[in-house]
Amino acid sequence: MAFLRSAVRRMVSAVRSPPAPICRTSTRSYSSEPTREKGVPYEKTLKQQDQASTGPSKPLPRSADVVVIGGGSLGCQTIYHLAKMGVTNVVLLERDRLTAGTTWHTAGLLWQLRPSDVEVELLAHTRNVISKDLEEETGLHTGWIQNGGLFIASNKQRLDEYKRLMSLGKVYGIESHVLSPAETKDLYPLMNVDDLYGTLYVPKDGTMDPAGTCTTLTRAASARGATVIENCRVTGIQVRTDDLGVKRVKAVETPHGTIETPCVVNCAGVWATKLGEMAGVKVPLVAMHHAYVVTERIEGIKNMPNVRDHDASVYLRLQGDALSVGGYEHNPIFWDEVSDKFAFSLFDLDWDVFMQHIDGAINRVPVLEQTGIKSTVCGPESFTADHKPLMGEAPEVRGFFLGCGFNSAGMMLGGGCGRELAHWIIHGRPEKDMYGYDIRRFHNSLTDNQRWIRERSHESYAKNYSLVFPFDEPLASRNMRKDPFHQALLEQGCVFQERHGWERPGWFNKHGRAPVKNYDFYGAYENKKNVNYKYSELLSKEYTFDFPPHHDVIKNECLSCRHGVAVFDMSYFGKFYLTGPDAKKAADWLFTADVNKKPGSTVYTCMLNKRGGTESDLTVSRLEPGAANLPLAPESNGDAYYLAIGGAVAEHNWNHIRTVLQDQGFRCNLTDHSEDMGMISIQGPKSRELLQEVLDTDLSNEAFPFSTHKVVNAAGHKVRAMRLSFVGELGWELHIPRDSCLPVYHALMAAGAKHGIINSGYRAIDSLSIEKGYRHWHADLRPDDTPLEAGLGFTCKLKSSIPFQGRDRLEKQKEEGLRRRIVCFTIDEKIPMFGLEAIFRNGVPVGHLRRADYGFFIDKTIECEPVLGGWSVSFQVSYSLKLSLWSQHSFYTE
Repeated sequence: MAFLRSAVRRMVSAVRSPPAPICRTSTRSYSSEPTREKGVPYEKTLKQQDQASTGPSKPLPRSADVVVIGGGSLGCQTIYHLAKMGVTNVVLLERDRLTAGTTWHTAGLLWQLRPSDVEVELLAHTRNVISKDLEEETGLHTGWIQNGGLFIASNKQRLDEYKRLMSLGKVYGIESHVLSPAETKDLYPLMNVDDLYGTLYVPKDGTMDPAGTCTTLTRAASARGATVIENCRVTGIQVRTDDLGVKRVKAVETPHGTIETPCVVNCAGVWATKLGEMAGVKVPLVAMHHAYVVTERIEGIKNMPNVRDHDASVYLRLQGDALSVGGYEHNPIFWDEVSDKFAFSLFDLDWDVFMQHIDGAINRVPVLEQTGIKSTVCGPESFTADHKPLMGEAPEVRGFFLGCGFNSAGMMLGGGCGRELAHWIIHGRPEKDMYGYDIRRFHNSLTDNQRWIRERSHESYAKNYSLVFPFDEPLASRNMRKDPFHQALLEQGCVFQERHGWERPGWFNKHGRAPVKNYDFYGAYENKKNVNYKYSELLSKEYTFDFPPHHDVIKNECLSCRHGVAVFDMSYFGKFYLTGPDAKKAADWLFTADVNKKPGSTVYTCMLNKRGGTESDLTVSRLEPGAANLPLAPESNGDAYYLAIGGAVAEHNWNHIRTVLQDQGFRCNLTDHSEDMGMISIQGPKSRELLQEVLDTDLSNEAFPFSTHKVVNAAGHKVRAMRLSFVGELGWELHIPRDSCLPVYHALMAAGAKHGIINSGYRAIDSLSIEKGYRHWHADLRPDDTPLEAGLGFTCKLKSSIPFQGRDRLEKQKEEGLRRRIVCFTIDEKIPMFGLEAIFRNGVPVGHLRRADYGFFIDKTIECEPVLGGWSVSFQVSYSLKLSLWSQHSFYTE
């Protein structure tokens, strides 16, 4: 019997791979000469013994309301939830047998705690479906095993992260316990605890069986009228163009017939990109080898919890009386030439790559050193740029939905995501805030950029088990979109953040330049690792749950704005024009506020979904009709509007507006000039005095009131000036044609020198805005929050008779009374908070923080949190600190 370490070392020395290329890839599908026995550790799979296909398992219908393509975890969960919600004319097509692609070899782990409240809810639903609902509906056991989960902490920071997870879990009733090394040893006698700082134990975590789960899901769906067809590959997607020029799904083609349908769901996993190409849809994911090994029997391991040792980047999954050992390496193998014939197949395991997990596993469970390897499991998995799934309706084709790119988490996220995707298909939006998974979170210029997809997916994979710090930034595929001020700000010490592909100012380092370098793949694939990397060094100093070392730098940026004047580069904002014959009708319907005031007005408003949830907050400026003067003004013979939208969500907004225009049949033109203009915001009590020296217009209250705009000259250049503020101070935004950006900026800085002007970044904006109670869309204002709940009722034209999307829901909510609302809190103790901390009322968890930051002017930590009604008593956060209520737009405690 070969033992784990010695066997691996012999194998590595005997089968050395040739030198790796710049980025290691594989074109193999499966080998006839495996380096060791390959096979999944499940008693049952759905692989046919006779591989000869006899055609579809059932006749194809001529039409269907929905066609789900792909019979893995997501496809089966989606058809199950569609049928459960009443959509019974639904078909699932699988090219081979259910689970044949990637699901059949998954480790099947389910961990209930994640650093996201939405993901905790999604996981909870999966667990309920697998452990309870399906068995009650079908009488069949899905293969669910509840053996618990154990998170290993080798240092204080890691345990602090786990305590944050535990805090959030308490809000959702998830039992968890922090254990000492001695308590961990009692729970898991075979574990080495000598180097442990502590552990987090979650008793109700467990494992799922792929074949049992998918079989039961499809049986339950079929009982409700759904049709599941195996051995039927898809060869094409027909797309039609309607009278408004909108592309829509028409039909699904197979070798055995065509199914007419208005809706296709791409659950094809690794093969999702190819399926998307059939319809002209971009699916930004990559395929990689992902592996684990299965040990021989281990005495005393039975009934032990599953283990995640994040610092060793390894997991140990209980497999009866053995273990499956896997992890996330820094040099995964890309599978570039994805084979359509790869079904129930495995790659040979590359021990050169996998070896890095062995020492960590043996260190944690020393008996593994004397344990044999029963089999290796190395199969393809799909990975994405941010390690989050791709879901929702594709921007390119209406009726084409994505449910793919699950980063090896398709089993545990499948139930929650299957339900949300079904709701999305039926009602046009999910029930929960799924923006973090929505394909529209990525800018369209990135979703077919192979460098960005590959580099980002690699970094997300390699850092999957890394600590999640609040202010971390990616190093991969940076400098994709740069505004005209980028080089000038870089020379002044700007430390950039990345949002939507843009480089935007984060804060300003007092010790010189910190440029972002080309991605080095962390030294993998024989890339030379970046050295003397100032930007990376500054990021690493933020790897803390305490205040960062440059806390005082951000404080200075904030207080300079409060007491003097600061300039913010906000060029990454989305800048759209809405024109056309129906522009006024569209504006009335789209925007909650009455934006049809006289030209020259600027209105802060929201856009809602049909359920009254807030899809966006933005400013809308009404323009004078006239000839085009792009990029400052579009051609218009009637109504025209200029929309300025937070850059990180610009693609989401663009697609929301476009979808509403299509659904309502409005004849409008929506044009994007985000790249054509820069945007700087000059804010603070000295802003008027400064700008009066640069602009050729009267800036007095009478001549230039708040929420107005006009085209003016700035240092000899035409700009659009708007009197607005997102930091709660006197100030103006300047929207500047690209070629004029630097001359105007230099003129402002020269004139501002005597006023003490400084550059400030978005870290300061975050602090200043929360200090004034202003909302950040998606950080503390979400698509499942109404404006009334968010304290934004003043943006809604409810006193008028003008209809707008979601109005009926707001009127009903107003009549019935609010059951929750978003409020802000402060604490007296000088400690940092970042969001997701639990809030307790009389010792009972009642909610959690969404966003938190330090308010330097009031010298307190401030948190935003949605709370239920009847909350006017003392609260506590998980740190057991007393809180005081913070009212929007005012400073008082209660």
